[in-house]
Amino acid sequence: MGSTPLAATADYPTDVTADYVFGCMSSNGNTRTALEQCSCSFDVVASLLPYDRYVEASTFLSMQQVSGEKGALFRGGVEQKAAIDALRRAQAEAEIRCFD
Repeated sequence: MGSTPLAATADYPTDVTADYVFGCMSSNGNTRTALEQCSCSFDVVASLLPYDRYVEASTFLSMQQVSGEKGALFRGGVEQKAAIDALRRAQAEAEIRCFD
């Protein structure tokens, strides 16, 4: 596990960083090892995805959970798919780099 230069994560607000790490830890056992792996994961995602793109993808994912016609607006669009795919690629890279 390596560390990413601070500049890569500087654009991400602290609460977003904490939310990502806490969510990741919750999914991975809430251990010290999970803390280290999830912090690494966040650093990788932040180094690969600008904050604005992260917010965009997160918003699309959240809005896809809305049922009915309102949620349908956020499913299947080219822009939505591209943003979500970019986030998922960054998360996959983080998985490879940070989780043994």
